[in-house]
Amino acid sequence: MDTTNAHPAGAVVVGIDGSDHSERAVDWAAVQAHQEGRPLVLAHGTGTLGRGPTAGTAYLLEADPHAGRVLHELSVAGHELVEQAAARVTERFPELSVHSVVRTAHPRQVLLELSRDAALLVVGSRGHGPLRSVLLGSVSVGLAREASCPVVVIRPHNQGLVRQGVLVGVDGTADSTPVLEFAYRYASTHDLPLTVLYSVWDLIATTGDSLGDEGTDPGVDDARIRLAESVSGFGERYPDVHVRQTVTRGLPTAALTTAAERMDLVVVGRHHRSGLGNVLLGSVAANVVEHASCVVAVVPVETVFARTNGSAVG
Repeated sequence: MDTTNAHPAGAVVVGIDGSDHSERAVDWAAVQAHQEGRPLVLAHGTGTLGRGPTAGTAYLLEADPHAGRVLHELSVAGHELVEQAAARVTERFPELSVHSVVRTAHPRQVLLELSRDAALLVVGSRGHGPLRSVLLGSVSVGLAREASCPVVVIRPHNQGLVRQGVLVGVDGTADSTPVLEFAYRYASTHDLPLTVLYSVWDLIATTGDSLGDEGTDPGVDDARIRLAESVSGFGERYPDVHVRQTVTRGLPTAALTTAAERMDLVVVGRHHRSGLGNVLLGSVAANVVEHASCVVAVVPVETVFARTNGSAVG
């Protein structure tokens, strides 16, 4: 393992904090790096003993003579965590190129910096709840909103369920192209079926009961056309992927989280929207990250044409 704190571009980066959740993230990231032939970077931020993600250490060291020793101990503990994770990974994948990064900084800051030249960022999740949200500072949601590369959040799930492959939410615009690309590639690499979901925006209708077709409603018919246009061409590039296209009516978050209950992975897009756009679209990606019962991938996209009447990507 490379312990120089240097890291290669195009790697799969995974955050480590010693929890069971981060161990699951490491295992998932190692499999993905192996499948894609990419290096793996194990990253740990020790924290700064300050009050926020950007707090520095210089003032703290001047104010508290014992702070230096505490920071050193945190660094030593961080290196031990990373070394243990690396040993587990290399035992399973001896040929995998593994690198470590341990920095005296807030974990969120470390991971955001590494995301700038990473292919993928993977983080664990302790689940949704008031106490957990306070303790974590919504780190996984914050990373999903701000990272420069796709972010995978390893959500808690029921391991006893038989799962049905990959689910991807689309909005019928060109914005969905990178989201579909990620989903198709993952389904192909892991030999999984793919469900492509378009949710017609409707504040009154409910979507939690079924993913079936919604009759002959003109809005749904238009959505089916947009959905077919969105996936056009992907079948030729990924002929091995079995694809199911489905349209539903209601709130995109409800449609995606309901369908995700039996999926291996759900893929959503993250748009750079205005404040008003986020209010109208309900921050779909953030809500899926918080509530889905399977692994979630959030893919950043450049907004080509924003819509508010039909979207499963937020």
